[in-house]
Amino acid sequence: MTIQERMDYAVQAAVEMDFPAAQDLKGKMRLFEKCINTNDLALGRELIAADAPFDTPVSPEPLHGAEGYLSVVALMRKSFPDVQWKLVDMVADGRTVAVQWECSGTFSGSEPFAGVKPNGRKFATTVMNFYTFDADGKICKDVAAVGIAGILRGIGAIK
Repeated sequence: MTIQERMDYAVQAAVEMDFPAAQDLKGKMRLFEKCINTNDLALGRELIAADAPFDTPVSPEPLHGAEGYLSVVALMRKSFPDVQWKLVDMVADGRTVAVQWECSGTFSGSEPFAGVKPNGRKFATTVMNFYTFDADGKICKDVAAVGIAGILRGIGAIK
């Protein structure tokens, strides 16, 4: 067996050993998709660690656990009653899952968003998040990829 064949075999063996764990995390992300689209607190408590901190622009302090995470979803629904997240793609590695979401909705709610009053306009955007799971298999960290919004915020084009 050549060195390349040995390396290929080792990589394949590592992938096969991690496959069940990766599939389990991916299954949890599919449940998480259901959780945020239905704002299901009971399901959220099954999937999100109670002490998991979530940084959000709607609070100067991190929000914690399923209650904190889903409070942001509830807040968004006040502006976008039909907001939905569709899991487009994901990659699992170790305890982390990278997820590409498509988020869409209609700005027809009762509350302004970012200082803008509801105007009936629809939106659809792609969002990337990285979720880390703890030893109990619950989400303990969520890092959102900011992308172009970070540039626009940095130059003062948006708040």
